[in-house]
Amino acid sequence: MQEMDFKNVIYNAARDGKLRRLKVFLDHRTRDEVLMLVAAKTNGATPLVMACRNGHYDVAEYLIERCSADIEQPGSVVFDGETIEGAPPLWCAAAAGHLPVVRLLVRHGAGVNSTTRTNSTPLRAACFDGHFEIVEFLVEHGADIEVANRHGHTCLMIACYKGHFRIAKFLLSLGANVNRKSVKGNTALHDCAESGSLEILKLLIKHGAKMDVDAYGTVFNYSTASSLSLYGMTPILAASVTGHTHIVEYLIKLQDLVSHSERVNALELLGATYVDKKRDMIGALDLWKRAMDDRYNGFVKLPKPAQLATVAAYDNVREILDSSGLDDLLADPDEMRMQALAIRERILGPAHPDTSYYIRYRGAVYADAGKFNRCVALWMYALDMQQRILEPLNPMTQSSLFSFSELFSFMMGEQGRTSSRGRRVPPVGYADLASVFRKSIAEVEGGIAMLDKIPASGDKDATHLHRVMVISLHLACLLTRLMADLSKEQCHEIHLAVYRLSKLNVRDRLGCTVLHLACSRESSLVGRYPACQFPSASVAQALLTVGAEVDARDESGNAPLHLAGLARPCPPALARTLLDHGAHLDAVNAAGQTFQQLLKGQSLHEIVNPVRYTTLKCLAARVVKEKMIGYVGRVPASLESFVQQH
Repeated sequence: MQEMDFKNVIYNAARDGKLRRLKVFLDHRTRDEVLMLVAAKTNGATPLVMACRNGHYDVAEYLIERCSADIEQPGSVVFDGETIEGAPPLWCAAAAGHLPVVRLLVRHGAGVNSTTRTNSTPLRAACFDGHFEIVEFLVEHGADIEVANRHGHTCLMIACYKGHFRIAKFLLSLGANVNRKSVKGNTALHDCAESGSLEILKLLIKHGAKMDVDAYGTVFNYSTASSLSLYGMTPILAASVTGHTHIVEYLIKLQDLVSHSERVNALELLGATYVDKKRDMIGALDLWKRAMDDRYNGFVKLPKPAQLATVAAYDNVREILDSSGLDDLLADPDEMRMQALAIRERILGPAHPDTSYYIRYRGAVYADAGKFNRCVALWMYALDMQQRILEPLNPMTQSSLFSFSELFSFMMGEQGRTSSRGRRVPPVGYADLASVFRKSIAEVEGGIAMLDKIPASGDKDATHLHRVMVISLHLACLLTRLMADLSKEQCHEIHLAVYRLSKLNVRDRLGCTVLHLACSRESSLVGRYPACQFPSASVAQALLTVGAEVDARDESGNAPLHLAGLARPCPPALARTLLDHGAHLDAVNAAGQTFQQLLKGQSLHEIVNPVRYTTLKCLAARVVKEKMIGYVGRVPASLESFVQQH
């Protein structure tokens, strides 16, 4: 049996708790062999890490005492579908709730404050899933209750967020800092209000918790590639956003903790949550009336701030200023929904995720009802908001762009048909599609600028940039499907936008240009409505028309034509498009393969006539490369790279 097989057998035995099997493979080996085998990782984890993760006490004891396994050697483990990197054995046992294993490890000297790659301690892991006895044991043996993870979240914060009252009470009895802030400025009270535990909330307030403001909102400054704080969220607003009425009702009675304006905003925001999340119009109206009464009938008047402008996407709605206007809302549910969007944006600000989330949610509801114009207007407003506020390539902005590509794909596929709601699906508007395409290009431009500011030694992850590039190409593909019915001016506008994308000369993580991506099956978006398939001859044609380099090479030496050959099957129209724009049929990649050699299950003659695309210059280059050993320096320098490619 090979050494790798031994490692796998030992790993599997430790993972599954098969002590006898483990002994069969280890007891007769030398100390050096045993140390090597128990230190080896399979799937990122050592045998001890897996034994502790799964609570196999006897296996863990054997590995530690008989095999001298390193009790601090970390590994990768999976909890609730999430991979935890750099997890020490003690962290694994504590997170999984295996108290006997925790005791075993500590008895043998495991560091109670050892951390994962994200700086999570075994104590924090135990607090997460409510393992109180492990929490007590670790604290008794020196665990630091104030060690926070990389996001600044402490043990108290996670216990409050997860609703573990007994642990929260225990940590507070030890003097845990009740008002400590995370990196984003939230406190344990924020976490508690968001999770909805009134019992813990009362406990925190009893121990001096303050109604602090976090620093959740940010505006991205493109010129300096930095973020600036925009606004803050209080715990009472966090409860309103999540719809925890019992938390809001309790807090608004604490006048020494919650101000007049905070109370009014909380009621109004909770009403907006009732409209969009709970779909309770009557409940929302009652909350808004209470807020209105609090504004104008209290000891101190608190009129609504002046609304200087209206939002077209919200049907230019103006927030209602008196109770009589609120009564009329029940007769117009649509206006009530727009009121909710306007109220949420006023209170939370544009940078809060829920502001754009519910705008997009409302747009999706309209699309389901066949009101596609309303959907596009709302989504366009949300996308503009995200691109104005968030950093480039933010996942929320990516999601908006992807949603547009799905919406337009659906509309193109179903155009003229009657939807499930009895409405005919209208054609996609050129102006809307072209506008979103230009916004996607702007996102690529912003992403390039942001990545360029990261030092060479930093983490330049181009994954998000690649995704936005692919989304942009799908939008371009949809536009090319419209071109037959567009005016010359509109077609020119499309080519200008495609040129803007192409001239960026951006490369993804594998060195692919946008033309490479247009010729690759890997560029197909995973969506419900694939109106465009990749590779795409029409997108390649558009890119080549505006000057994209037909012979650009990726990190594997592949030209776009090579990727077309790997498409399985290769679309003949795409191959002809590339060849008509100067691609070389006999060009080789880094592995020495030509387009023809990459085809599988297809004959070259089924795709193109090779005679038409074989030039004397290409034939001469092949002869030089094959027959003239050491041609470099013997042929003109301007021809060396050309010969090399054949």
